[in-house]
Amino acid sequence: MLVFLLLHLIPGDPIDQLAGGEATPEQRQELEICLHMNEPLSTQFGVFLGTIADGTLGRPCPNPEGKPTVMDRIVEKLPYTVELALGGMLVAIMLALPLGLIAAIRRGTWIDATAAVFSLSGLSMHTAFMGPLLLVLFFDKLSWLPGPAEPDARFALLLPSIVIGSHLMAMLARMTRSSLVEVLDDDYIRTARAKGLSERIVLTKHALRNALLPVITVAGLQFGSLLGGAIITEKIFERPGLGTLLLEGISERNYPVVQGTVLVIAIIYVLVNTLVDLSYGIVDPRIRNRA
Repeated sequence: MLVFLLLHLIPGDPIDQLAGGEATPEQRQELEICLHMNEPLSTQFGVFLGTIADGTLGRPCPNPEGKPTVMDRIVEKLPYTVELALGGMLVAIMLALPLGLIAAIRRGTWIDATAAVFSLSGLSMHTAFMGPLLLVLFFDKLSWLPGPAEPDARFALLLPSIVIGSHLMAMLARMTRSSLVEVLDDDYIRTARAKGLSERIVLTKHALRNALLPVITVAGLQFGSLLGGAIITEKIFERPGLGTLLLEGISERNYPVVQGTVLVIAIIYVLVNTLVDLSYGIVDPRIRNRA
């Protein structure tokens, strides 16, 4: 209901955007019928619910019969967004966990300060700046990696994954550090060291595992956002993902495309957050035992 109503509150006439300035009255009427704009809002909402029920999420206008459904387009674009989200998450975790662990162990030293500067640099550089910068360096100047419009080329995923992963890495690294600093001061850590356990086992088996809950929360929320479509990154690297599809639908004011894409993004976000909640029991046995 929110997806439907908020879209219809946007100022402007979608018929003007889709038809163009040179459209004939017959073409405009055809678009109105296609979008059901000639019917009451309640009827339009009923049509939207019907497209959800039949799984098509509607058909893009104009000429809907000759085009794939909105769900077909989403299914076609979704693998590119999932691939990008997984790549960015992998980059973020590979950088954040060691960085946060080292910073927590060496807290208050120059190593801690250096790790903070490195992690915050990823947070400070906006995607709209880092993306073109990496393209100029590694594609234009050095020609080491493929550029835009080559989503299926070898290593084409590397640059966009670094762009979105570096931003996420900063948050995860700081969260890992602060959570570990708190855990390392607990009594059971001192007990584990007093029992003669090696520092590696104390850190990995006892400290890091108990410090991961807030890290998983942040990672899960961000992963849901990435699956929703890293619009700026996909636009810079011309990747055909959900973000690009949504942006095209918004620019064209194509109601079925925007409604269907936003609805799928919202469902994905809810599902990811549910999986994050369920993963708490795997990481922390105390939560599993209470359940």
